[in-house]
Amino acid sequence: MPLTPEEPQIHESAQGPRATAAAGRPVPTPRPVPGPRSAASPRPGRPGPGPARPAPPAPRPSAAGPAPAARAENRSDEQSGPKIQLIPAAADGAVDAAEEAVDLLLDSGRAPGDVLVLTTGEQHPWAAHELSFGEAAYWAQQDAREDVFFADAASVSRAADRPVVVVAVNGGTDEDVALRLPEAMRRATALLIVCGDPQRVNAALGAGV
Repeated sequence: MPLTPEEPQIHESAQGPRATAAAGRPVPTPRPVPGPRSAASPRPGRPGPGPARPAPPAPRPSAAGPAPAARAENRSDEQSGPKIQLIPAAADGAVDAAEEAVDLLLDSGRAPGDVLVLTTGEQHPWAAHELSFGEAAYWAQQDAREDVFFADAASVSRAADRPVVVVAVNGGTDEDVALRLPEAMRRATALLIVCGDPQRVNAALGAGV
């Protein structure tokens, strides 16, 4: 049964009080970036990729109860496995949609270590940055389960199961997507969120489920 795209109940998450410049003019709140959400043990000598990036936000207070993660949609009431939610997005906007979905999950009380984010095309900047320090250190962060982990969908076989898997369909061939989405679904123990073109997503999941 094809997934029916629905209006995602995703909104900008509160990022805390805005900083104020010396002149009294409000400074826009920097967009959160992946990485450890505790500033207690920063990595010395490891600047972020590209232009200077804002520091990671402070730990988010946990809300009571499990995260609703917008309105998750079941493919079938009789089918076992994770719930599946589709967020329509163009390839060039899939990563942004995935990050907004993660923000909603965290604001709703989901622990960062419960979330795995996969990309079918270009790697997420966080993954590319951390891989520059070596694969051992990169995959060790997955094992630590202290934060959201970002990976290339082609490496999904090395990814550990997590309650929530978010997939950004930001590239790759139809064959790649049809192969990776079912694998991503097997990594999700509670919820799979797919951000991408509805036609490609339905074709991929229909071929693999």
